[in-house]
Amino acid sequence: MATPPVGDVLAEATEFLHLFHDERRLPGVAARIAQVREEVALTGTYRHTREELGYGAKVAWRQSARCVGRVRWAGLRVRDRRDVTTVAGIARELAQHLAVADNSGRIQSVMTVFAPDRPRVGPRARIWNDQLIRYCGHRTSGGSVLGDPAQVAMTDAALRLGWSPPPVPGRFDLLPWVIETVYEDPTLIQVPRDLVREVALAHPAYPWFEELRLRWHALPVISNMRLRLGGVDYSCAPFNGHYLGDEIGTRNMGDRDRYDQLLPVARGLGLDTSREDTLWREHAVLVLNQAVLHSFRLAGVRVSDPHTESELFMKFCAQEERAGRPVHGDWSWLNGSVGWAALHPVHHRYYDTRVPNPNLWQADRAYGPAGVVELTLLERHDAARRRED
Repeated sequence: MATPPVGDVLAEATEFLHLFHDERRLPGVAARIAQVREEVALTGTYRHTREELGYGAKVAWRQSARCVGRVRWAGLRVRDRRDVTTVAGIARELAQHLAVADNSGRIQSVMTVFAPDRPRVGPRARIWNDQLIRYCGHRTSGGSVLGDPAQVAMTDAALRLGWSPPPVPGRFDLLPWVIETVYEDPTLIQVPRDLVREVALAHPAYPWFEELRLRWHALPVISNMRLRLGGVDYSCAPFNGHYLGDEIGTRNMGDRDRYDQLLPVARGLGLDTSREDTLWREHAVLVLNQAVLHSFRLAGVRVSDPHTESELFMKFCAQEERAGRPVHGDWSWLNGSVGWAALHPVHHRYYDTRVPNPNLWQADRAYGPAGVVELTLLERHDAARRRED
C-alpha cells in the first residue's frame, strides 16, 4: 500500500476530527486541528488521543460495508495497546484479547490496537494469521489436504519458519501465531490452548451427526485487517464480533474448498445425490446450520441466526438514517447464505457502495500462496531507511 501524501493525511484528519467533535458534541475542534497540522508538518503523522482512537475504531466498524452486525458498533470495547511494541508483549496482549472477548462464552466485541504504521515505512507490527484462531491445512502425500484447505499457505509459512506440526496431524490442529515487528523477525507463538473454546457439533434430531466429529472454535478474531483512522493506519489491530451460524455451517463446513461436508451429511440423511435437481445440497447445508446453532446454544456460546441478524441490521439502518448518515453496504456480503430469499428487507435494500474512512481494510499479506515469505518488516524498514539516507 502506498503511503498517502501529507495533504491527504491532513484532509482525512480534519474530516475525522470534525466528525469526532460533532458526534461527541465536544468543543475545541479548531484548536485540535491546528495542533495536528503542526504535528503532521514535523513528523508526517500525528498521535490520536485515547478518546479519538476509541471512538474512531467504533466508527470504522459502523462504516464497514461487509458487516451485518453493525447495530452493536457503539458497544465495541477498544483496548489501546499502542505502546506495546515487542513480539512477546503483543503475544501477551493477544492472549488477553482472547480471554476478554470470550467472556465465558458470552462473546463480546473487542478490538486491540497496537502501534500505528510509520510514514514512508509502513507497519510497526504485523500478525500473519488471518484470524487468531485457525485450524491447520496439512498437505498429505496423496495430494489432498487434512484440515482447512484455506490455511494451507499459512501452514506452509509456519513450517518454513521452523514450526513442528503435531506428530499425528488432525483436522482441527491449531495454527501457531506468527508475529513480527520492525525490530524482530517473524516469530512463532503457540496459541494458549486453554483460551481456545471449541464447540463439538451435534444435531438435535440426528444422532449419527456426532459421528462426523466436527467442531469449531467459538471466537472469530480477525487479525489481517488494517484500521485506517483519520489518515493514520493501524496494521496490527485484531478485532472480533461473534459468529453467525451460517459462517460456520455454510462457509467453513459446507464449501468445497473448505471442510466440504455436504456430501457426508447428505449420505447420513439418505438423500439422493445422483442428481442436482433433488436439491440435496440445500437440504444438507440446512442441517449443518441447524447443528451449529443447536450446538453453540447448548454450549452457552453466543451465536446468531441470519433472520434475527437481518432484523437487527434493519434496525441499524433505521438508526443511521435518523442520524442523517448513509448506510454503506456490500450487498453480496450482507445477505445470509441460508434462507436469503426470506431475508426480504436486507435482500431488496440498496446501499451506498462508497467506502468512507474511518474503516477497516484488507492488510498486505506476509506470505505468498505457497507459504513463501514476502519482505519482512525488518527488510521493509531497512529499505525505507536506505531511501531516506
